[in-house]
Amino acid sequence: MKIILDAMGGDNAPLSPLEGAARAAKELGVTVVLCGDENKIRVLAKEHDVSLAGIEFLHTEEVITMEDQPSDVVKAKKNCSMAIGLQALADGSGDAFVSAGNSGALLVGATMIPRRIKGIKRAAMAPVLPTASGHAILMDGGANVECRPEMLEQFGIMGSIYMEKVMGVQNPRVALINNGTEECKGRELEQEAYKLLSTCDVNFAGNIEAREIPSGTAQVLVTDGFTGNIVLKLYEGLAKFFAGKMKDMFSGAGKIGAVFVLDKLKDFKESFDYKKVGGAVLLGISKPVIKAHGSSDGEAFFHAIRQAKNCVDGRITETITEALAARKAQQKADQAE
Repeated sequence: MKIILDAMGGDNAPLSPLEGAARAAKELGVTVVLCGDENKIRVLAKEHDVSLAGIEFLHTEEVITMEDQPSDVVKAKKNCSMAIGLQALADGSGDAFVSAGNSGALLVGATMIPRRIKGIKRAAMAPVLPTASGHAILMDGGANVECRPEMLEQFGIMGSIYMEKVMGVQNPRVALINNGTEECKGRELEQEAYKLLSTCDVNFAGNIEAREIPSGTAQVLVTDGFTGNIVLKLYEGLAKFFAGKMKDMFSGAGKIGAVFVLDKLKDFKESFDYKKVGGAVLLGISKPVIKAHGSSDGEAFFHAIRQAKNCVDGRITETITEALAARKAQQKADQAE
């Protein structure tokens, strides 16, 4: 299996992508193709004693930055590390792609180069959130500010497949984020999406209010990208808030008490650590594409590569394609009755 990695994307590139790639090649048994300045990466590997076993290169010196326009990935900077990596993915030179670079550019590039799965209306940027019972995937985390009901239906289908095939959750519960649990709640978007999700082949649990998200009662959270991004940023803010509060609580005299709950505190802190999860998967693209966190270090890149491998092993794109075909056939049969 070959995982293509944008070696120039992220705050800590190219050293952190290199470190994550080297660990993945050693521990996961995958070949990692690094897209970027090969000469610079080889010098770093030598300086930091990083093995290049299992590493291949696609050389380019062009980089898309956070200041560039998203469309530059397919226009002004068609030879940037992100673009050539996505092109290699589309050409069949790799099985999945990982980048910590410009989110907008990655979404545009993935949509325009390997393209969406046939029948998918919009790809979703889907981060995984910690909950009391494990994890939940947020569909959509910010890629699609404006949505139609049919898009939310597809988000529910894709998220359900991801949680089952990659996260190992059997029959995951799908819920629609809304301002009340009653079927009649929400805008026309949520009301129509509710009807569609109620009739498709997912374990639809109805509406969920935001306060219930951390409880883990649902493993797939469906909403438009505007609402989803607010939920995501609130989660990130709360993680920082709790970390600060715990630090204050156990400073000074409180250090004695901290000794007795140290393991629990570590577990709590790690549950909010994006490094262990990997990244946000772009569900709906014809091959697995992972958006790693911009500040990813070597460990975070390793887990993002592992996440990409799990997507390939779980046949995510193939299963989504099959599910869409089955849904289309079901709708056609319903119309004929």
